[in-house]
Amino acid sequence: MTAFADSAELKDALRRHDYIADDEFAVVVHLATVLDRPLLLEGPAGVGKTELAKALAAAGGRKLVRLQCYEGLDDSRALYEWDYAKQLLHVQMLRDRIGDRLAAYPDIADASRFLAEQDFGLYSESFLAVRPLLEAVLSPEPVVLLVDEVDRTEESMEALLLEILAERQITIPEVGTFTARSAPWVILTSNDTRELSAALKRRCLHYHVGYPTPEREREIVTARAPEVPPATAAEVVEFARTLRELPLRKSPSISEVIDAARAATVLHAHAGDGSIRDVRDVLLAALLKYTGDVTLARTRLDGAPDPAPAVAGEPVAGDHPTERVTVADRPANTTTAVFRGRGGGGGRDTARVGARR
Repeated sequence: MTAFADSAELKDALRRHDYIADDEFAVVVHLATVLDRPLLLEGPAGVGKTELAKALAAAGGRKLVRLQCYEGLDDSRALYEWDYAKQLLHVQMLRDRIGDRLAAYPDIADASRFLAEQDFGLYSESFLAVRPLLEAVLSPEPVVLLVDEVDRTEESMEALLLEILAERQITIPEVGTFTARSAPWVILTSNDTRELSAALKRRCLHYHVGYPTPEREREIVTARAPEVPPATAAEVVEFARTLRELPLRKSPSISEVIDAARAATVLHAHAGDGSIRDVRDVLLAALLKYTGDVTLARTRLDGAPDPAPAVAGEPVAGDHPTERVTVADRPANTTTAVFRGRGGGGGRDTARVGARR
């Protein structure tokens, strides 16, 4: 396993695994590893938050342990659950062995008290089915623990994370407290679909990850897709940045820009033309994933007015929330919020800085 002397060494290590980080981001990540503090990454979907954990694990020679969050996630999926099948086999094995000893207690009450006094080991570490959080705590070798899209969970799951983030331990009522056997690097990601609690943020270093500069995005595209000519990469990146300025339902992520650059290279190989102008509409299939977004993009790029709604009162294409809307502008995406009469939206972090998930 590798420890990084400074942020420059960390940045170079990430680059070797095709993750292109800027100087400021590299400093924050390095501080998280040195100070042994969880790192909370917030920002729009598709800017490389999830992929940082993957690249950091590869660069540091550590196993990646990932908890993918979703609404309704509970401790049995995040922490542990009991292996009931294994416990049942254990009970069946014991049943024949204790028969002779129970024969000495003809009274049912006495036999019951005897059984209650025995420790059959059913609730011990050997019968635990570990889930990602407990796996990271029990691992004898340091890991990278990724808690992905933590904003999709209930507030109760945030509370469950506090003990792990602050004390690096997990308490199981039937067994006791497990303290981390090694020091994991912890990365949490959020797509800003709801505001996270102050208690959670207080235990983490925080960094907001946005879309990269054109120069860095071109570098990412050429690093991950070396077959793409630099001129094509530059055109596709600029095209994607133009689309991100529109009020889209989902802006192009970095991985989708890479797909579009590869598609443009294939199309140029067949057409012999080095410009993306003639294949612009085809590239929208890689960059945009909603029909309304495609319609809006084509309309705006052609300089035509936005299409009128088919029925009076219906919204036009593009007349919907964009990814750049902050949590302050829309309600939380939780079950609790639904029961309070509020709705919520969700996001998905699908992009690696330079690769698909």
